[in-house]
Amino acid sequence: MTNSYRIAIVGAASIRGKQLNEALSESSFAASEFLLMDDQQALGQLEAVGDEITFIQPIAADSFERIDFTFFSSTAELTRRHWQAALRAGSSIVDLSGGLEGEAGVLVCAPWIQEAIGEAAAGNAPNLHTPALVSAHPAALVLALLVERLQRVGAIRQVSATVLEPASEYGRAALDELHQQTVTLLSFQSIPTGLYDAQVAFNTVAAFGESAKVNLADSEARIRRHYALLSAGRLPQLSLQLIHVPVFHGHTFSIAVEYDRPVALDLVEGILSALHLEVILGDVDAPANLNSIGDHGVAVRVRFDDESAALSRRVWLWASADNLELSALNAIECAQELRRLRPQGKVQ
Repeated sequence: MTNSYRIAIVGAASIRGKQLNEALSESSFAASEFLLMDDQQALGQLEAVGDEITFIQPIAADSFERIDFTFFSSTAELTRRHWQAALRAGSSIVDLSGGLEGEAGVLVCAPWIQEAIGEAAAGNAPNLHTPALVSAHPAALVLALLVERLQRVGAIRQVSATVLEPASEYGRAALDELHQQTVTLLSFQSIPTGLYDAQVAFNTVAAFGESAKVNLADSEARIRRHYALLSAGRLPQLSLQLIHVPVFHGHTFSIAVEYDRPVALDLVEGILSALHLEVILGDVDAPANLNSIGDHGVAVRVRFDDESAALSRRVWLWASADNLELSALNAIECAQELRRLRPQGKVQ
């Protein structure tokens, strides 16, 4: 389809908004007209949309008139403040902020998973009455992709995962505070803790400070919830722990899988060599958060506890993915699902 649409990105100045803007300009929506919107602090900033330069506009009551698709890519609070105006204007809505989760009729969506396990099984395919789609958390998307493939090898008894989360999951303010903490620590000065209320530079943490503006437990719960929604009972239950690590971008994953019966390593590697997944066999370009930046899929390496064993019931996976890239790609896939429900051409 080559229809030209009018597309609004709300939160265009955020790091997710910028990544989404870039991904949209390389997608089947590239011929569309783009409107960049944000709150007062970002007004007037110049941004590139494909080969064009435009500026970020304020969000007004009539901003969503004749907008076909609206992507909310900033804070949950900003999304909740403006999404009803977009809905009333007839815009199809994709939420990357998570602000609409729990709203009546709103679905958590990951079309790659729906395609893998069957749309009917997933139970979250949109219809004409769906008010908006929440783009699934990128870590939940990665875990569901991997586990869906792994269960094709044989019955799984248990899956446990430790997810290592980057600062970019909490936006520009988190990146800035991590950078400032790093610089001030190296200068033997007191560190800023306005966002995290804890030292995150040179540190791995399972919780932030009591006065933190972000909450690691909430993030972990969201990943669990999205994994369960995407699996719809078709994937094994997951034991999960989320750890925040002092890196700017990219999720990494340590995953332990226990099968009912011993399996062969080459069989597991073969099953994982699939769409959106890349199996790394050697040390060169091994999965890592830096290696994953810009990738459109998931890099994964597989091993047994005993590397000399021919068969084993226990398999370890080490995986990495670009959290911002996957978030943008999944949001675009969600918009493709909504596009199938729209009349041809622009909103009249």
